[in-house]
Amino acid sequence: MCGIVGLFLKDKSLEPQLGAMLSKMLISLTDRGPDSAGIAIYGKEDGHSAKLTVRSQNPEEDFRNLAEDLSERLGTDVAIARHSTHAVLEMPAEDLDRAREALGVVRPDVRILSAGNTIEIYKEVGLPESVVQRFRLEEMKGTHGIGHTRMATESAVTTMGAHPFSTGPDQCLVHNGSLSNHNNLRRALIRSASMAKGKNLEEALEGGLKDLDGFYTFVVGTKSGFGVVRDPVACKPAVLAETDRYVAFGTEYRALVSLPGIDNARIWEPEPSTVYFWEH
Repeated sequence: MCGIVGLFLKDKSLEPQLGAMLSKMLISLTDRGPDSAGIAIYGKEDGHSAKLTVRSQNPEEDFRNLAEDLSERLGTDVAIARHSTHAVLEMPAEDLDRAREALGVVRPDVRILSAGNTIEIYKEVGLPESVVQRFRLEEMKGTHGIGHTRMATESAVTTMGAHPFSTGPDQCLVHNGSLSNHNNLRRALIRSASMAKGKNLEEALEGGLKDLDGFYTFVVGTKSGFGVVRDPVACKPAVLAETDRYVAFGTEYRALVSLPGIDNARIWEPEPSTVYFWEH
């Protein structure tokens, strides 16, 4: 079964530990039988730069001179940070859309996993511990993040089928469960692009309760925070914990036991058809 974790930091002193804390939470869910794992990390926004997280099946070839090739095509500076099969490309924020288009020209086989000012997504086939080690996720800093470990039941075991999924600039989601009308909903969302039209996270999740058919738990990340919502039946397990230093989500309580101060946290099971969200 799939497993989800999420961590929203209130205490800035914990930000250097975000990757380590999320990684430990994700690894604790290995017994659910996963075939892949991934984490979305949100760092601080500097107001000037944007990022593309990309993935290649042939990183040695595709990432060689990639920053230089993009810089030449865009006429601006592009930096690259390589992480195994992934790389984070950083450029001026106003050039993000142009960089996406240019990437399709200079490296057509490279896949974009996320785009935005703060988000980075890392995911691969394999057990959570191997994915954490491959990308050195324990060293990553940030303000909040979500993670997922998957057991594929309806799709092939591939990196692109692994969670988290990017849903827009600095937006991503993970879920546990199954939807019966996801194709109709996907087409409707393409037409409406609700969050792009001004809905905030709470409004978008509340709208999803009306539109989604199935049994599910969703955890959604945005630039400013994250939210949790369960279907009206709420048959999928979920636990939330909150202290004055963080808010944490886990598919199981054991994902939370290593967090500092968990013994004094307010711990509860999210109610059905109820949106919970926290934002900086």
